[in-house]
Amino acid sequence: MLSSKPILVGVTGGIGSGKSMVCKIFNTLGIPIYDADSQAKKLMLHDDVLKQQIVHELGKESYLENGSINRDFLAETVFSNSEKLDRLNQLVHPAVAKDFEAWVNEQETRYVIKEAALLIETGSYKHLDKLINVSAPVELRIERVIKRDAFRTHDEIRKIINNQLLEEARNEKADYVIKNDESELLVTQVTEIHKSLLYN
Repeated sequence: MLSSKPILVGVTGGIGSGKSMVCKIFNTLGIPIYDADSQAKKLMLHDDVLKQQIVHELGKESYLENGSINRDFLAETVFSNSEKLDRLNQLVHPAVAKDFEAWVNEQETRYVIKEAALLIETGSYKHLDKLINVSAPVELRIERVIKRDAFRTHDEIRKIINNQLLEEARNEKADYVIKNDESELLVTQVTEIHKSLLYN
């Protein structure tokens, strides 16, 4: 068992940048991954206190009659209104932070990874030791998301991108930048960072 707490490493990047692919490579190297965006959705479904807060702030339409998240309503309400997006983030992110802390305490590796789209925007990167940004050109990101998420429109993806930080700002905050523009191998870049985190 490791005597000290693992190094906390964030992996971020705009929608369609390839964060999940990068995290899969880290995972094959034996590194545990906490997918903050997936966990946020689970908490929005199963954390009763959080559900009540969301309904209070955004309305009972936030959930469908069967208890599932009303994706269309939230996307329409939140991504076209930055104030409402901020309010939703202020509810969800503290719940995710608490869940992440409990998860970290169960891990026994040199470092762990927290994957999230909004690590910088929410300020949660400040609670991590290192930050990796996965960088890719906007047009390539849009193309990837359309292939992956058939339910999303071109306009909706643009709105999401416009609510996220500019690439240059992300790169400035990051300790490591992984270029995922199909010009360099991801595995090589990830392996270099892995060695750096293990041995430095």
